[in-house]
Amino acid sequence: MNHPVPPPTPAGDTDPLSRVPLGEQVRGLLLEGLLNGRWQPGDRIVERRLAAELNVSQAPVREALRALQTLGLLDAEPNRGVRVRAIGPAELREVYQVRAALERLAAESAVVRLAGDTTVLERHAERMAAAAAAGDALGQARHGVAFHREIVAASGNGTLLRTWEGLGIEVWTVLSLHEVRPELHENAADHRPLIEAFRRQDPAVGRLLAEHVLEYARREDARPEDGRHEDGRHEDGRHEDGRRSD
Repeated sequence: MNHPVPPPTPAGDTDPLSRVPLGEQVRGLLLEGLLNGRWQPGDRIVERRLAAELNVSQAPVREALRALQTLGLLDAEPNRGVRVRAIGPAELREVYQVRAALERLAAESAVVRLAGDTTVLERHAERMAAAAAAGDALGQARHGVAFHREIVAASGNGTLLRTWEGLGIEVWTVLSLHEVRPELHENAADHRPLIEAFRRQDPAVGRLLAEHVLEYARREDARPEDGRHEDGRHEDGRHEDGRRSD
C-alpha cells in the first residue's frame, strides 16, 4: 500500500525538528517510507516528483537520495533517477559482521566507563519487552537499535560512534526482519545476558556482544535458500502439497 510521506517541518516551526537541516529531514522521511513499505525493491523514486510532494526544492531531496545511495539502499540509473535496491541475505551478513566488530570494540571501552551502571540499558530492554508483548516488531527493532547505540556511545569514542551510525544500523536491522524473522520475545530476552555482563563488568563483554550480533547472521545462514524448512514447510507455514502446519 502506498503511504503518503508527511512534509518536512516548516522552517519557522518551534518544533525541535525545525532546527534539523532540511536535507536530513527529507532523508528521515525517505527512510521512514522504506521502513513502512511505501517503496518496495525495484520501485523508482523520482526526485522532481518527491520534491513537489514535500513542497521543497530539489536540492535537499537530491542530498537525501545521495545519502541513501551511500548506505547501499538505492541504485542510481543514468537519466532515470534512482530505484530501491533489493537487499539479499549475503549483504545483510556482511553488515552484521562489520557491526559486530565495531560493537565489540565499543563494549570493551564502555564496560569500564559504565562502571556497572546499566540503568539506561535496562530502560531500553524494558521497552523492547513491551514492544514484544504488543507484537510490535518494528518498535522492538528500534528499541533494540537504541540499546546498542547506548553501548557504542558509552565507549566515549566519537569516531567509532560516527562509523557505527554511518552503517545505517536501524534501517538494516528493520530490513533484516524480513530475512531473519526472529521471535519477538526471544529477541528481547537475548539482551538480558548482555546487561548482566555490563553490570558485573565482565572483561569478556566485548566478545559476548559480538557473538550476540553475529547470531542474527547465523540465523540467516540456517534459513534455507528456497524459504523451506527441513520438514518441507515454507516460511508461511505451507507444505509442498499445500497443507498448512497450523
